[in-house]
Amino acid sequence: MDTPMLQVKNLCTSFNVDAGEVRAVNGISFNLDKGKVLGIVGESGSGKSVTAYSIMRILVEPGKIVGGEILFNGEDIVKYSKKQMREFRGKRVSIIFQDPMTSLNPPFTIGNQLREAILLHTDRNRAEANARALEMLQLVGVNEPEKRLKQYPHELSGGMRQRVMIAIALLCDPELLIADEPTTALDVTIQAQILDLLRSINEKLGTSIILITHDLGVVASMVDTVAVMYCGHIVEKADVRTIFQHPLHPYTEGLLRSIPHMDDSQGDLATIEGSVPSIYHMPEGCAFHNRCACCRKICTQ
Repeated sequence: MDTPMLQVKNLCTSFNVDAGEVRAVNGISFNLDKGKVLGIVGESGSGKSVTAYSIMRILVEPGKIVGGEILFNGEDIVKYSKKQMREFRGKRVSIIFQDPMTSLNPPFTIGNQLREAILLHTDRNRAEANARALEMLQLVGVNEPEKRLKQYPHELSGGMRQRVMIAIALLCDPELLIADEPTTALDVTIQAQILDLLRSINEKLGTSIILITHDLGVVASMVDTVAVMYCGHIVEKADVRTIFQHPLHPYTEGLLRSIPHMDDSQGDLATIEGSVPSIYHMPEGCAFHNRCACCRKICTQ
């Protein structure tokens, strides 16, 4: 049996703050095979983005990985030096952030930012970098790509900026693409276009993808496997068909009930009562018990 491309084993990520050590990711494990798509879902504050930043090793102080392994093709990248990680990012694994306007550099043209990534990670010269930048904008469906290379981020629409971010992420043909809520700030029409683009990248280029989202509806036709996160833990993990047809955890059931349906033209949308507990004051026992209709005494311990 082939070894998974990515293996996350008992990963723990902490933030040391004035109140003490806070575990944002607490012992999660999952695998991702080459060419497959994994969806990580959950409400804001579940630890999804911290998981992505841990894999990329881009945690900002005081955050740090305090336990576990992140094996990429068998190598534990937690042990990589800063130099090794600079070579690793972009070349082998890339990330698309939530808000492209804050990810792109305002005073530099789109062409400048594309060329910089190419020149940094490859041995191409400037002319070859220009050609590659143009090729990538065409690949991700940016219209008038020659014109866009000379424009600044503020001159592009939100959907266009997100396509540029995807182009930057794909410049060096990474094996894994992490998309951290890539459609959050976009309207539904552009959302569908971006998801179609990611699906096409996976199918045509064979790029593995981790899609992070708070919306189970987004992953329905996109992913192979789903990991449901809550308060730093993975509470349920299964193939996408099983998650939708036979969910086991009450939190997963709540997320599924909250997906709007075409026949729900009357009445209020279903919600999960309460909110995600503060990471500073986690409840004893199952973290979901104070919001769960199925709670029993054992859940509180």
